[in-house]
Amino acid sequence: MPSTVVHVGLAGLVGVALLADRFDTRAVLFVMAVTALVDLDTLLGIVVPGTHRAAFHNLWIVLLPALVLYWDWRRDQSVVRSRWGAYGYRISWVTLVAVLFAHVLLDAFYNGANLFWPVHDRFFDLSGKFLLTDQRGFVQTFVELESSKAGTTISESTARGTTADTHYSTGFDPSRGSDPEPEGVERIFPIASSGELFVVTLVGYLTVGYRVLESRWRRE
Repeated sequence: MPSTVVHVGLAGLVGVALLADRFDTRAVLFVMAVTALVDLDTLLGIVVPGTHRAAFHNLWIVLLPALVLYWDWRRDQSVVRSRWGAYGYRISWVTLVAVLFAHVLLDAFYNGANLFWPVHDRFFDLSGKFLLTDQRGFVQTFVELESSKAGTTISESTARGTTADTHYSTGFDPSRGSDPEPEGVERIFPIASSGELFVVTLVGYLTVGYRVLESRWRRE
């Protein structure tokens, strides 16, 4: 699964791209830090089993703040505008985009996330492929469907479990519900679980580092 290191690196790329002329060290670090906070439900899952990749890995943590931010933007007496101006709005929107794409959806498309929790308790595993073939045309396996007499439904390989029976092993909680912990269980704290993720992560941190140095050179 993508680690926090990967999420933060990708969020850095999003920040560099979308902050544009509002870019500075404080802004991009804020985007990266908030994106990392999504993984706090890893620790929450130890106390409340099943909430890892559910409590903070859902669409509501982006949609609800986005609605509040939009409502505030439309007001004459905007809180964000009065305190931080256009700079505050840019950072806020970029942060929400980074959280959505660099964390929530990245996890959903990499082993799954409980996207609509707590309104709908179901983990959606959107891992798959998008192909163009000379015989079948465009083929996607992100959302797999099943046909029956009752109609077409989402396959169990896509909508695959609930907080009651789904566990993502982490270094903090490698074996859910085991008390005491099995002897000799390995605690794995992933950094990059594939070469592709490693490259994306490396490019993210290098790009952020370069932009930070560049912004400092311009001030000198």
